[in-house]
Amino acid sequence: MNILQQLFGSGPKVDIKATIAEGAFLVDVRSPGEFNSGHVKGSVNIPLDSITHQLAKFKNKKNIIVFCRSGNRSSMAKSILEQNGFTNVVNGGTWNNVNQYVQ
Repeated sequence: MNILQQLFGSGPKVDIKATIAEGAFLVDVRSPGEFNSGHVKGSVNIPLDSITHQLAKFKNKKNIIVFCRSGNRSSMAKSILEQNGFTNVVNGGTWNNVNQYVQ
């Protein structure tokens, strides 16, 4: 399992529910079309391919949760954000996974 954690960047388990309760910035990195077909209440849509152009939107956020359809794009988004100095990023995996904690 360690090799998978290294490859996919899944470190220690994060309590997504508690992080959301603390007011996390919820970012759906899917395409606008995917976002419009269903999304997490209160989330913003910043597609993966435009994250580097919209880094200002992530500044001064206590916690950031990124998510997508399968968890692949959100893993890439987390890496991009970390490469740009953001240390408070959580890969929430799928939007349905994050959605179960938002009511």
